[in-house]
Amino acid sequence: MTEQKENSVILLVDDEQGIRNVLGITLRDMGYQVLLAESGAAALKVFKKHLPAIVLTDIKMPGMDGIELLSAVKHLQPETEVIMITGHGDMDLAIKSLKLAAADFITKPIHTPVLERAIEHAAERIRMRKQLADYTQRLEALVAEKTKKLIDAERLAAIGQTVAGLSHSIKNITGGLKGGAFVLEQGIYMNDSQYLQQGWQLVSRNVDKIARLSLDLLHYAKTGNINYQRCNPNRPVQEVIELMTPRAEEEGIIIATDLDPQNRSFFFDPEGIHRVLLNLVTNALDAFGAAGNGRRSKRVSIRSVASAGWGIEYQICDNGEGMASKTLDKVFRTFFTTKGHNGTGIGLMLSKSIIDKHAGVIEVKSKHGVGSEFTIKIPDRQEPP
Repeated sequence: MTEQKENSVILLVDDEQGIRNVLGITLRDMGYQVLLAESGAAALKVFKKHLPAIVLTDIKMPGMDGIELLSAVKHLQPETEVIMITGHGDMDLAIKSLKLAAADFITKPIHTPVLERAIEHAAERIRMRKQLADYTQRLEALVAEKTKKLIDAERLAAIGQTVAGLSHSIKNITGGLKGGAFVLEQGIYMNDSQYLQQGWQLVSRNVDKIARLSLDLLHYAKTGNINYQRCNPNRPVQEVIELMTPRAEEEGIIIATDLDPQNRSFFFDPEGIHRVLLNLVTNALDAFGAAGNGRRSKRVSIRSVASAGWGIEYQICDNGEGMASKTLDKVFRTFFTTKGHNGTGIGLMLSKSIIDKHAGVIEVKSKHGVGSEFTIKIPDRQEPP
């Protein structure tokens, strides 16, 4: 007995009864259930009733031809895979059908192995879309679960905004994953190593984004507990510089430091302030973009100075791209990012939350094309709260 195929229903459309009969027998022998139609108009009626996952149609038919049927099917059900049957002289039409999102085309006379490969290719596209949809649902469920655990009483008013921001981040990531998977699929189908490499790079970059999003959410969850310790405020700066110097040197960016040796120890959360400074220095390095900003010298400077009434004042400056004035009002908002698909929008939100819990101040000044300056002030606590 022939094994029943996944996505087993195929709509076969051809105005020649002999071809319908022969191809129908061939497809049934392959394990598919076959619906038959003798014209584009008849096929459309059958399609609306049964919504098969795969349509196999002749490209030249009287009345509604295969191109028109393809457009109508894609309008009704965009995820349906349509395979076009063409003659040797119909290559222009075949190419046009691919531009209209046909899965493939095969030429007459039809050879069974070629037909089988085309259908398997279409079925694989359907399976891949389903896997991506399942993965997206699992990812959304995971982030929703983490979000629920993060939100305590003081954040309940921000639930709507938080969920919307996360959904936007997830949508960007899954869009990139889908694009990478499509390029990978094309590379596999065409046995093209360049496509395979490009597709893998897209997938890899978006996996990195998922990791960054998860880590940012984890750090955001920790901001509810401030672990006060007596520490010299220069220490977190030195640790961040040690971490970021290799990247800065690779990208030709100068990191300059001016740490006042007279700064005295007081009580604050060294891990939390380390996270804030790391976010701001990372953003400063990102501000130059892949090609830099055209200046001879790309520079990031970090100062720690005594400030009247405060335990410490940090200043993080760069001469990168800077931000427009309308952007400055939004930088600390939930899930706002100036990095497009490359940012999660959590870093500055996290930084402000940490500084707020220290009863400190974080401010920003920036000018587009000139650079940005972030200032942080932390209270001088000689006893832990």
